[in-house]
Amino acid sequence: MAEEIIGLCSMATKQVLADLCQALSRDHGISVRFTAAGGVETARGIREGAAADVVVLAESAMSDLEAEGFLVAGSVRPTFVSEVVAAIPASAEPVALGGEEELRAALERAERIAVSTGPSGTALVQLLERWGLLSALEGRLVQAEPGVPVGRLLAGGQADLGFQQRSELQGVAGVRVLGTLPGSAAIRSIFSSGIAGSSAQPGRAAEAIDHLVDGTLDDTVRVNGMARAVS
Repeated sequence: MAEEIIGLCSMATKQVLADLCQALSRDHGISVRFTAAGGVETARGIREGAAADVVVLAESAMSDLEAEGFLVAGSVRPTFVSEVVAAIPASAEPVALGGEEELRAALERAERIAVSTGPSGTALVQLLERWGLLSALEGRLVQAEPGVPVGRLLAGGQADLGFQQRSELQGVAGVRVLGTLPGSAAIRSIFSSGIAGSSAQPGRAAEAIDHLVDGTLDDTVRVNGMARAVS
């Protein structure tokens, strides 16, 4: 019996990969098991020698790992596109985000703004900087610990407004998703797959990635709040 393929990923892709791996096992007899953690933690673990065959992380993190020799050169492939959404506690009054001015007003009103340590948090800070709001709002930003979803801060009353990948906020109890960010404020993240440089079965890892990116399971990807990335 072939050995199980070991995967490492960030929390943003945890559920979509779990669903896709069920399909891989059912349709192709390929057994893949992903362990999810915060993207920063996962990248650190890979650098420290964590066992893996397949890695799925944000595009920038994958580029760095490939450049540093922790991924097989040329194996990195765009896999998912994820939109960042705004959310509030479910008990709060709905907030309109039909345009950029409404988003700006919501940010200025919020007393505590939850952001992640991942690409969505980085992009949100860059947006605030571009709008000239960072200095005014920096003291109100509440950064979730690595691996802790922004939804937990919203549901727990630790933030009034939060931003993270749709896949991490949809369906979370105690959280109301307002929608994607309007106009030029829209934030989209690409998550890529690659073969770990330490993989003992790179051929099978490549086969698993082929199935993850081939587009035959797009409905599963969409249900999980993402879209297929175009290579």
